[in-house]
Amino acid sequence: MLPGGVDFFPTLSGLPTTRPQPACALGRTLVRHQIVALTMTPKMPSLSQFAQGLTTETAFDVLAVARKLMAAGKDVIALQIGDSPFPTTAHAIRAAHAAIDAGLTRYCPSLGLPEFRETIARTVQAEFGIPATIDHVAVGPGAKIFETYFCEAFLEPGDAVLVFQPAFPTFEPNIRRRGAQPLYVPLKQENQFRPDIAAIEAFVRSEPKARAIFLNFPHNPTGGVATHDDLRRIADIVRGTNIAIFSDEPYCHMVWTPEGRHHSILAEPGMLDQCVGAFTFSKSYSMSGWRCGYMVASPSVVQVVGKMINTSLSCVPPMVQMAGKAALEHDAAERDATMALFRQKVELLVNELRKVPDVTVLMPAGTFYVFPRVEPICRRLGITSHGLAMYLLEGADEQRGVACLGGECFGAAGQGFIRFSCAEPDERLVQAVDFFRDAITRTERVKAYLAAHPKYRLC
Repeated sequence: MLPGGVDFFPTLSGLPTTRPQPACALGRTLVRHQIVALTMTPKMPSLSQFAQGLTTETAFDVLAVARKLMAAGKDVIALQIGDSPFPTTAHAIRAAHAAIDAGLTRYCPSLGLPEFRETIARTVQAEFGIPATIDHVAVGPGAKIFETYFCEAFLEPGDAVLVFQPAFPTFEPNIRRRGAQPLYVPLKQENQFRPDIAAIEAFVRSEPKARAIFLNFPHNPTGGVATHDDLRRIADIVRGTNIAIFSDEPYCHMVWTPEGRHHSILAEPGMLDQCVGAFTFSKSYSMSGWRCGYMVASPSVVQVVGKMINTSLSCVPPMVQMAGKAALEHDAAERDATMALFRQKVELLVNELRKVPDVTVLMPAGTFYVFPRVEPICRRLGITSHGLAMYLLEGADEQRGVACLGGECFGAAGQGFIRFSCAEPDERLVQAVDFFRDAITRTERVKAYLAAHPKYRLC
């Protein structure tokens, strides 16, 4: 419509011409459009039940709240998300620049660059004793995507999946995506958050729909580590059955036991045929934003997952893969020095938390998380553990906050705990615990926060 009630309309030649429109006709057109607008109700296709019930990793939700508060001027000590505060390792950065300069900016094989897959296979052989070849390796954007692919490869509706809880929050939605049912077994502080072998045996021997087991050691959020003997016993129970294991191993270089070495169940005899191992560069090489990871599994499973990558992601950018290759080949010393700094941060945070009344905390056997039990504090204040975490961020003080996660973010077995990551400078870790110690004494502020957020009241 042009000014003055003039419309464009096509002529036979395809060139537009104009035709004046009487004012009364223009008025009738406007009224007709208004009536249609009033009578038409905007409608969109309904979402699936799965989409409507989809849950997410709460750390990213809390991160969004923390950043909003920071943008408004609040000083937030960010201990909620498992991201490295250190720079990406040096050879990885240089290799990415070189790859871009060399024109490696196009599609590549869905399974990953052959030279990268070869490097991965040699690395897991040398570091973890996994008897892998290039045919056992697929490359993906981080480790998380392989949860989805594992479930698509092995699970059918109604299948039962054993998951230890507290659990990484994306395990459940990926299991339920396939119509399978997670069966939760608690990890207990009094057992150093190690896996319950008897529960695995009962699941394998007695659950008629048993189909898969999810392992995650070193464990997020508790910091527990399965011992070499634990893994041997699990392998002995599962070997030869129709049960597949998803072994999530992103913290493979963050083991703080006296031995200081990561053990993978994929290294146990015969288990490479029954397991999918997921690894990432996010933690060890401070490459979380690069989205680079890999899967180790049997060649037949790798080929199936290759089809899944092909039909969903196409491939991981080749310059990212070349960065990962360089990290594996040249950055082990820098990686190990960074891991030592992480260990110091964990020890510092634990020692500070042990000074807080009514807090019980173990020295984690791995990861860069600390998972203190705060149940007595929650009972005294009448607040859930995630409510306590959100209070520390939003309600304890106008000028400062501490971002962390309540244990419920990792399932019912996490109730009464809080997860702190160590992704801040050392002095900020000390400040965070000092803030926490003081905040739990501000009972009037807790009451005000609960009045404004009743969902966090402890029932």
